[in-house]
Amino acid sequence: MKTPAEITEIARRAECLYDMVQVENALDRMAQSITKKLRDENPIVLCVMVGALVPLGHLLTRLHFPLVVDYIHATRYRGQTRGGDLHWLVEPRHSLKDRTILVVDDIMDGGLTLAAILDYCSQMGAKSTYSAVMVDKKRKREPGVNFEPDFVGLETPNRYLFGFGLDYEEQLRNAPGIFAISDKDV
Repeated sequence: MKTPAEITEIARRAECLYDMVQVENALDRMAQSITKKLRDENPIVLCVMVGALVPLGHLLTRLHFPLVVDYIHATRYRGQTRGGDLHWLVEPRHSLKDRTILVVDDIMDGGLTLAAILDYCSQMGAKSTYSAVMVDKKRKREPGVNFEPDFVGLETPNRYLFGFGLDYEEQLRNAPGIFAISDKDV
């Protein structure tokens, strides 16, 4: 575990890819697209913990139609910088049967976690499922991942990112924008 001074130095060396003005504009665009598609569906909006907590909080205030908020906690990273096996920590409280589901996550990277969550929703009887991500890291998807998110805020190159919900070793989720870690710190 890195010290606060080490984390501060890593943040200082990082490159800001998107500042808060750009993030806010992306949230506005996402909200418009989501509203157009789901305003008459009364969807269950599933926050993928912990990363989507920040983007969903900002997105919800832009969605002016009936919806239910719930969360799901599945992770492959468990505080590490490389993903491993999927671990289910918390399932949604609400029944997904015959409901429209919008899964909101912080990032679409290889896609394994989001694919597993969307599959879970289908297995639970969801009428339809949609996905929204704050960041789509443009890279090759993992084998077996054959979908793209329905709603995307921002696109980034294939770099290690933090900020606005995305973490660096469980730190820096609260950084105001989307940042890329210096190659020296990866």
